[in-house]
Amino acid sequence: MAAKTDSISHDSHRRTILITAGPTHEPIDAVRFIGNRSSGRMGTALATEAARRGWNVTLLMGPAPVAPTDTDIRLVRFRTCADLQGLLREHVPHSDVLVMAAAVADYRPKVDPQFFGGKFRRKSENLTLELEPTPDLLAEVAKTRRPDQLMVGFALEPRAELLQSARDKLIRKQIDLVVGNPLETMDSESVEAIVLTKDGRETRTPAVMSKTAFAPWLMELIEAAWRDRSA
Repeated sequence: MAAKTDSISHDSHRRTILITAGPTHEPIDAVRFIGNRSSGRMGTALATEAARRGWNVTLLMGPAPVAPTDTDIRLVRFRTCADLQGLLREHVPHSDVLVMAAAVADYRPKVDPQFFGGKFRRKSENLTLELEPTPDLLAEVAKTRRPDQLMVGFALEPRAELLQSARDKLIRKQIDLVVGNPLETMDSESVEAIVLTKDGRETRTPAVMSKTAFAPWLMELIEAAWRDRSA
């Protein structure tokens, strides 16, 4: 059974969580793109666990092969950073919690518009591809958040830089929690993480965990933080 794919129609009596997952594909021409190895497993596992706990769940999923099977999850697909930006602007105002687990490209090709209508051809000379920065989507939506909304980000970094990078992201993006993961967890079945909160707390996973087992562990922390914020 497939997850639902539809527009916003949330039950106002249920807690609402918006989760993003998977990579972005930023086009070079009509057939080529720049992407990353994000599998979407983390966001899918979190969406499944949130639905099990009674949350009203919308999952914004990039071009990844996985998808939730729970029919209570609303599944909306995106491909590019710009696609996701539009969906966040649409869905965040209706959400109590945002979990930004998608691996959004930091840069995208700055391409001659003629390439988007077709495929550029191989030539004997080198080709230089200019990249431009993408907007910081989480920081953008955090600026317009309601006081009762909870926002969760992810930091994927080399182990030596993980803790400092996660702290910096927490402050820079003005969010409530950051989940820090070492680089090797991308496209992996397992995860080990440290969760930082803006009040200075640090919580580490007890061991390396499967992403399926990690989802309820993280949802416990998210629900506790949301209750604190709502109070």
